[in-house]
Amino acid sequence: MDNFALIKFIRLIQHKKFILFVFALSFLFIAPANQLPAWGSSRILAQSSSNKNQADELFRQGKQQSRNGNLQAALISWERALQIYREIKNLGGVGKTLEAIGVTYTSLGDDEKAIEYHEQSLAIAKQLNYPKAIANTLGNLGLAYSNLGDYQKSVEFYEQSLAISKRLNNINNVGQTLGNLGVSYFYLKDYQKAIELQQESLAISKQLNNLAGVANALGNLGLAYDKLGEYKKAIDFHQQSLAIDKQIQDNLGVIKTLGNLGNAYRSLKEYQKAIEFYQQSLVTARQFNYRRGVGNALFNIGLTYKQLGDNKKAIDYYQKSLAIARGIQDKKLESLAYQSLVNAQASNSSNPQKSKADRLLNEGLQQAKTGQLKDSLVALAEALQIYRQIKNSAGEIVALIALGQSYYQLGDYQKAIGLFQQSHNIAKKTENTLAVANALRNLGVVYNSVGDYQKAIDYQQQSLKISQRIADTVGVSDSLGNLGIAYYELGDYKKAIDYQEQSLAIAKKIGNKTNESATLSNLGIIYSSLGDYKRAIDLNQQALKIAKSLKDKPTERRILNSLGLAFNKLGNPQKAVEFYQQSLMIAKQTGDKRGESIALNNLGNIYNSVKDYKKAIDFYQRSLNIAKQIGNRSSVGNTLANLGITYDSLGDYQKAIDFYQQSLTIAQEIGDISVESDVLGNLGNTYRILGEYKKAIDFYQKSLLIDQKSGNRTGEGISLNNLGLALFQSGNFPEAEKVLRQAISVLKSQRIRQKEDNYKIDIFEKQARTYRTLQQVLIAQNKSTAALEVAESGRARALVDLLAARFSVNDDINTAPNINQIKQIAKAQNSNLVQYSIIYNQFKIAGKKEWKESELYIWIIKPTGEVTFRKADLKPLWQKENTTLDELVTTSRNSIGARGAAFRGIDVSFNPEASKATNKLKRLHELLINPIADLLPKNPSARVTFIPQESLFLVPFPALQDKNGKYLIEKHTILTSPSIQVLELTREKRQQIGSLPIQGSNMLIVGNPTMPKIPPKIGETPQQLTPLPGAEKEAKTIAKLFKTQALIGNQATETRVTQRLPQARLIHLATHGLFDNVQGLNSGIALTPSSQNEGGDGLLTAGEILGLNLNAELVVLSACDTGRGRISGDGVIGLSRSLISAGVPSVLVSLWSVPDAPTAELMTEFYQNLQNNPDKATALRQATLKIMKQHPNPRDWAAFTLIGEAE
Repeated sequence: MDNFALIKFIRLIQHKKFILFVFALSFLFIAPANQLPAWGSSRILAQSSSNKNQADELFRQGKQQSRNGNLQAALISWERALQIYREIKNLGGVGKTLEAIGVTYTSLGDDEKAIEYHEQSLAIAKQLNYPKAIANTLGNLGLAYSNLGDYQKSVEFYEQSLAISKRLNNINNVGQTLGNLGVSYFYLKDYQKAIELQQESLAISKQLNNLAGVANALGNLGLAYDKLGEYKKAIDFHQQSLAIDKQIQDNLGVIKTLGNLGNAYRSLKEYQKAIEFYQQSLVTARQFNYRRGVGNALFNIGLTYKQLGDNKKAIDYYQKSLAIARGIQDKKLESLAYQSLVNAQASNSSNPQKSKADRLLNEGLQQAKTGQLKDSLVALAEALQIYRQIKNSAGEIVALIALGQSYYQLGDYQKAIGLFQQSHNIAKKTENTLAVANALRNLGVVYNSVGDYQKAIDYQQQSLKISQRIADTVGVSDSLGNLGIAYYELGDYKKAIDYQEQSLAIAKKIGNKTNESATLSNLGIIYSSLGDYKRAIDLNQQALKIAKSLKDKPTERRILNSLGLAFNKLGNPQKAVEFYQQSLMIAKQTGDKRGESIALNNLGNIYNSVKDYKKAIDFYQRSLNIAKQIGNRSSVGNTLANLGITYDSLGDYQKAIDFYQQSLTIAQEIGDISVESDVLGNLGNTYRILGEYKKAIDFYQKSLLIDQKSGNRTGEGISLNNLGLALFQSGNFPEAEKVLRQAISVLKSQRIRQKEDNYKIDIFEKQARTYRTLQQVLIAQNKSTAALEVAESGRARALVDLLAARFSVNDDINTAPNINQIKQIAKAQNSNLVQYSIIYNQFKIAGKKEWKESELYIWIIKPTGEVTFRKADLKPLWQKENTTLDELVTTSRNSIGARGAAFRGIDVSFNPEASKATNKLKRLHELLINPIADLLPKNPSARVTFIPQESLFLVPFPALQDKNGKYLIEKHTILTSPSIQVLELTREKRQQIGSLPIQGSNMLIVGNPTMPKIPPKIGETPQQLTPLPGAEKEAKTIAKLFKTQALIGNQATETRVTQRLPQARLIHLATHGLFDNVQGLNSGIALTPSSQNEGGDGLLTAGEILGLNLNAELVVLSACDTGRGRISGDGVIGLSRSLISAGVPSVLVSLWSVPDAPTAELMTEFYQNLQNNPDKATALRQATLKIMKQHPNPRDWAAFTLIGEAE
């Protein structure tokens, strides 16, 4: 059973690495400020004609001066015109002059002043209701904010302008604005969006034969593809743009495009070709006296020579560029030229320290990438020292980040934190905002790894805000993804998925395939933890495909590990081993020692899970040796803990303690509080098994304190559970009760956070132990009714939540019922409720402690309100009979010839042996019925409702025999339910839908559809399900009884059946029921596949039924295995549960495949009885008793079980 010993799987964590970019100057083509519109004359006041003429003349004069390049003179003319327009109250003149002045300030580089004038102009345009003027001014505001670097705001203004221009059908403005909007998205690093917008702008420019617009769009497309690394495509667009620039004699466009071609060839490392284009750009810029173009070309040539290693030439060009920048007061170019000059001079000095530091940095980064982490530390530390000596802060930041990441990979988290903190401080001091965000992001990743999740979230939130502010889209995506990982570790899967999906959306939007792959894999890990293995595998397969296309071997290796994890949880360890072996092979091929250690550790985990402890230890030892060799203390600590778990399983407790202590020491030294808490908990488990409760309690309390401080609610719940168990076993019942109730409160908060039903089921599965232990504690204190309340609160909670949300009018229904409410439910049902709880304890067997079935708790609640508690001893089953309760249920079914589905819908027959069958059914009666036989009603018509648990859901209660050979169905009218509270909810639903006579017009009868093909397992080839001719005959017989038509063969398509389900009052489905033991919501009803246009694969799954709103009083699933599914702490997760959730108060299912003849006879008899008596339980009992006479083998009549309401 579960003792909460957590094996550590290495998870893929994607975080942003700070990269020092070498900047080349690129030129985006922005459409010019919009042409001034005809604002018209004011319609508010008349004005003096002479003054108006004077103002108009000044305005025209300003336009001419602006065209001639005399911008300062133009401003003087326009300011004088503005003054006159204001005096004569000519709002149209005021508006157009304000706009002209704003456009001029943009040309002069004073965009803040431009915004002041544009905002005034916009207010007047709105007042005069001049839509064209409004659109133009909004566009000019967008341009100004774009120039200021506030690209998000520029997008807002451009989009408003675009909407108006489209409404006015101003195609020219639409084209220009689309192009400018594309430029803003380019700066926001959303290159895919930028490309889409430039393509739209290009199409319009071509339509209008606007060659200048065509050239601009082509050039901007080239820049976007350059950023995406598609340099050949970028060059193609630039060449097209250049041809048009030359054709229309756009000299400025020629200068810019030649520079951009140079940048593209420089990215391709074709440096000589790059210099040729830069030189052409330089010559053209000088020819037309475009000094900014001259300065930019000189800088880019210097940069290229620097990359060629010719520092002397680089210095010469940087100096010339710097002189131009200072002359024209271009602060951006001046800053770049000056910094590059200083770096080049340092590299060119007699002691070329900078060059050496750069070389060491690149060497260290490469070593880290290939897993040579210890070597990388040496190179990076030396690079850092040199950067500090020559006071190169940019290099220092990069070296600190790189060192921090190497220490992080080695598991030395405290050193990593120190280095990231230093990089953060320097980045903040030097106002390097991008580096500040990256340092915070890396700090968040480390704190997540050490289990301090709240601190991790805080750092990622800070990083996210900065990245959003500076429009670092990749950084935003990374921070969102890392937040998702932190919330995943905290057990908040809803938030984790939400953040990962936001990160994924951005990665897809900007075409960042690396992040897309990593995020898909992280989502896969989350869904795997939620038990949705199909989705987990699908997501990881998508991620793997991308990683392979990128030839990204490290990511491919990590994704293979994730796939191994998913397949292992799916119950396919062989497939998991294959993936881990592939991961191991890649690690060996790429020399990635850390990856090799992780893959070996994961292989050890697989063999541990299948109890091949010898192999597990071998893999762990190999993993440990490599981790020690490369100095990865985190991996050493994890593997030591896993060795401890393995020796614990072998019963070698002293060896387990030794390994745990070694692991604990490392976790404490490197500050990994997550592993520290896990190991403290495992030490507590071992000392509890040894009966040293004082030590165990001390370890559990230390583990609990860490979980509470770090906000790890899942860990807190586990620690409280373990502490409560130790207190119980030590005899301190009151304290144990208090602690276990705290545990349930914490675990309940985890379940409430999950919105989807299947995730709640999976979480509850992990929490069932706490409810059982608390029941034991309460029984030990003679609090049997309180124990019943706890037993009920631990039943079908996800189903109750679902039913309450859909159908209940009672606001308190989400709270489990108290003893008085339980009595009321028994009274309302007019039934004797029998609730079972299987209790486990640890027993020493062959020198080691194992969890075994210990007792069966049984409560019976009579309609009169009397509550009685009884127990049955389960220990003799495994102590003397070499079996278990689960095995007894299985063998009793097999022995009567019950046929189940070895694979979905493919029948497997068993050979019935009458004597064995009788013995098994009698033994089950002894355990389940004898302890309460004296309390059950003597009247056979009185109802008995069983509330089973685990394998008891598969017990054929009607066939249980007393010592005299009498079957239980002969003495009682039997029903079942997942929980007592579900009975109250189904009763509410039954009252809501009311009662109508059952007749053919409101029935849906399906028999033997044309069977679909279903894969036996995920990834396997689909196989045809066998036809059911007997089911067809059965359906036709029942349809004839009610004077209606059944849907048979090709008529019974999934689409047609699904459309009719919500209207039907009685539904009878005679077809294969397919069950999925791993993930019950994939169980389904076989129907005819629909046409391609309609959709529908022919399998109506339990998950799909869950989404329906049904109004049927009764659903009968008469074919094989419809009562089966994945048995969980929430009950049977399968078809019956989904039908109840969809609103059906009564469901009749089959626990195995019954032969055709008795099925048809029993169903016909059942419906005939039902026509005379609305009590379904009585109708079923009477039918069963009749069929028993003709078919005495329980195989032929005991499979049918009524779940829910009797009437």
